[in-house]
Amino acid sequence: MTDIQIGFAGIGLLLTLIAMRVPIGVALIGVSFGGIWILVGERAAFGSLGIIPYSMTATWQLSSVPMFLLMGFFCFHAGLTKGLFDAARVWLSALPGGLAIASIFGAAGFAAVTGSSVACAAAMGRIAVPEMLRQKYDVSLATGTVAAAGTIGALIPPSILMIMYGIIAEVPINQLFLGGIGAGLLTAFGYVTVVMVRATLNPALAPRLEERASMADRLRALREIWPVLLLVFGVFGGLFGGFFTPTEAGAVGAFMSMAIAALKRTLTLTNFRAALMETLLTSGALFIIAVGASLLTRFLAFSGAGDYLSEFVVAMGANEIILLIGISLIYLVLGMFLEPLGAMLLTLPILLPIIESTDYSLVWFGVVLTKFLEIGMITPPIGLNVFVIKGVVGDVASTSTIFRGILWFLLADLVVVTLLIVFPDIALFLPRVLG
Repeated sequence: MTDIQIGFAGIGLLLTLIAMRVPIGVALIGVSFGGIWILVGERAAFGSLGIIPYSMTATWQLSSVPMFLLMGFFCFHAGLTKGLFDAARVWLSALPGGLAIASIFGAAGFAAVTGSSVACAAAMGRIAVPEMLRQKYDVSLATGTVAAAGTIGALIPPSILMIMYGIIAEVPINQLFLGGIGAGLLTAFGYVTVVMVRATLNPALAPRLEERASMADRLRALREIWPVLLLVFGVFGGLFGGFFTPTEAGAVGAFMSMAIAALKRTLTLTNFRAALMETLLTSGALFIIAVGASLLTRFLAFSGAGDYLSEFVVAMGANEIILLIGISLIYLVLGMFLEPLGAMLLTLPILLPIIESTDYSLVWFGVVLTKFLEIGMITPPIGLNVFVIKGVVGDVASTSTIFRGILWFLLADLVVVTLLIVFPDIALFLPRVLG
């Protein structure tokens, strides 16, 4: 076999292992290590296994990942985000599907203190779904709304996916964060439109609340969201104002969330330990996949398979729109079976050189890629956010019921993606003006 054939055989074996439900980090490391051994020998394989894990995880920018995760887990366990849904509820309850809309904006607010779609869905699921069911909301609408709203967590900064993409693609992370704001807000308003249209056409899905909150109640609810507002303005005001880097912003956010929780006296020793443990476990899982992706990049470089694919696509002279449609289909299909970070790190070593050969902005592509990956979080048969909500609500709703409620939001997502492609300034305006 030639080197290129060995490279393609490795990719085929990798996809087979993933289809067999082998953990993606293990599959990436195992296939890449074996492929390097076959191509250039035992010493090079063990040398790569010794050097790449350190060189990858010792990246200064990567230290922002556990810091932003710690910020989110402090906020969650200390209850700093509890007031988000209540504030949205008292202000938006008069709208058709007001509680569902409140859960969407509550998720958008929670997204500003965590970079995880799963964490966002879990937090809002515990708060919003029981309240909607108590008000006789349709089960599929209530659960589907929160599962979909959780995907906003990876679009509005801080976003773990965008940090990882920025490091690999060598794109400024603050520009990706700015681009994600436009995509995140567009997604939120798309979901709100779905809820309002469905609730207007079929009021039985979302009965209107009989009680009306007074202005005093509304102002009192706003006072409860001060921890999140202080955190957002402190971290992102400093980041986009140029006072500190994205890496430093993560540390500032973790410290501020801990200090605010201590000030509110909601940071117990149990909460502190739980936040630290979840940060360690999540960071460890992310870094293992990242190390595997770096090894895959080295394997593809040795084999020449990655360059061969890039040169083949360029030589075909494919229309850039057709190329983008093909990449979109790849991520929509992968999203059905893989978690987002794994899908991204599996494909970027191959697709990045192709994108760099076009006129597309890498910042714009990072935002669109993140959106595609988050669509996978609610796409059957393996939509992680759906199973998170299922775990939260238990026997109240079946998995098929939640997926049925998701379908309307998937349509909204496709419209959002289309708008991002047709009007790239949605993602590029803020990076161009403020970046």
